[in-house]
Amino acid sequence: VQLQASGGGLVQAGGSLRLSCVASGRPIRNAAVGWFRQAPGKEREFVATSFRSGGTTFYGDSVKGRFTISRDNAKNSVFLQMNSLKPEDTAVYFCAAGFSTILSSARWESSYTYWGQGTLVTVSS
Repeated sequence: VQLQASGGGLVQAGGSLRLSCVASGRPIRNAAVGWFRQAPGKEREFVATSFRSGGTTFYGDSVKGRFTISRDNAKNSVFLQMNSLKPEDTAVYFCAAGFSTILSSARWESSYTYWGQGTLVTVSS
């Protein structure tokens, strides 16, 4: 499975961006697909995940209520709608997919087998 993340850019605080993750090579409708981010000098952080069919979603505490993960299985894609962006949201955002991910570990990097290349989000104050 190859994952291509896109949609990053420069936005002012309070603004919105929509990230896309398009998969190729295998349908991801039965996969858990997550978004993680890594800010300069920091460890990679869990952002959100859409578990399997999309009926179950989880969010990191720092983005809860502002970000929404969704998927379009017909397009083999997962999206991350980011609203009310803050400067601390600045990071490289990665999408990841796992076909054996279990619910209890959906927030952990090690639960995902396939990773995209990342897209940079910069939020100015």
